[in-house]
Amino acid sequence: MIFEKELIARSGSKCELCGAIDNLTSFEVTPPQNNNADDYVMVCGTCNEQLTNPEKINPVHWHCLNESMWSELAAVKVVAWRMLNQLKGEGWPQDLLDMLYLEEETLAWARLGVEDEDAIKHIDSNGVVLKSGDNVVLIKDLKVSGGGFTAKRGTAVRNIRLDPNNSKFIEGRVEGQQIVLITEYVKKI
Repeated sequence: MIFEKELIARSGSKCELCGAIDNLTSFEVTPPQNNNADDYVMVCGTCNEQLTNPEKINPVHWHCLNESMWSELAAVKVVAWRMLNQLKGEGWPQDLLDMLYLEEETLAWARLGVEDEDAIKHIDSNGVVLKSGDNVVLIKDLKVSGGGFTAKRGTAVRNIRLDPNNSKFIEGRVEGQQIVLITEYVKKI
């Protein structure tokens, strides 16, 4: 990582979220805003694992945000805001969110990385959430009505588009034709 030395110096060789000193690594706060070290946070192994695997989140660990949310670094504030929102159901994070002030630009960045709970989610045959631009493969031969051909199992469909009104439909190009596919017959590759 090209910003590793800068992050270590900036953080004082400590996790910028919880203060731990073991297994430090850089964590990119997406989407990147500056294309420099300001888009990264130095985190410990515990924070990194929980940030990258939401099912492993231990709410008790995140009490550390009570202090780190006051950081002057926008990336640290963004991660704190996102994690506090994720843990809102615990009760105590809402109190911290009520105190946390983010500049308009920082708040907009924080919101970019949070999934809208009411948004339609397109899920493939394996339960993986699909996003516009993903590549999928057909898991079943599908007769294309109006197309005069059968899309064969194993056919790759690149750069899919999601139907904004129906979670079961995606669009993609097969044999040169734009067709609508049902999400239960595809898997992400």
